[in-house]
Amino acid sequence: MNIDFSKGNGLVPVVIQDNNTLQVLMVGYMNEEAFEKTRREKKVTFFSRSKNRLWTKGETSGNYLYVEEILSDCDNDSILIKVIPAGPVCHTGSTSCFNEETAKGFIYELEQIIEQRIENDVAESYTNKLFKQGINKVAQKVGEEVVELIIEAKDNNIELFKNEAADLLYHLLLLLKTKNINLQSIEEVLQKRHIQSIKMR
Repeated sequence: MNIDFSKGNGLVPVVIQDNNTLQVLMVGYMNEEAFEKTRREKKVTFFSRSKNRLWTKGETSGNYLYVEEILSDCDNDSILIKVIPAGPVCHTGSTSCFNEETAKGFIYELEQIIEQRIENDVAESYTNKLFKQGINKVAQKVGEEVVELIIEAKDNNIELFKNEAADLLYHLLLLLKTKNINLQSIEEVLQKRHIQSIKMR
């Protein structure tokens, strides 16, 4: 990756994005030294224009931004960094510096939580206990949730319907985990179908 730092007098804009939810968390600037430090330490370091020095996000609060992936744009003069945030990103305590509190994309965060409960063998976790009972039990639970969702669909209580839909999605994620399949791979199937349907028109 060959970033062009010359266009912005030694600085390039950096967009920080949550690796799981894809929510934009903040924007900062890096010089070449900050960029190399970020790549080396896997924690985001900016060049602070107000402090006129390198500034590692979280150095005071502990809310570091752990690097998952670094991408540059087509002109190599701006950077996108996908991160796992250790806590709220904004100094106000918000998830995002753009004051956007949204549940959109949380299903990917939930997928990670499910994986962590299983990988860490959390004894009191319902997720871990059900996973240990095997694929037959997990699949049976998904079937039960499908039936409960259908029953609620026939009634007019929207809150109960949404809760049953949430239960189904959660158990489906757990079933995918038992099959060692992630949610993105299912999205890829849907995307391919969509592309094929466009080509057939």
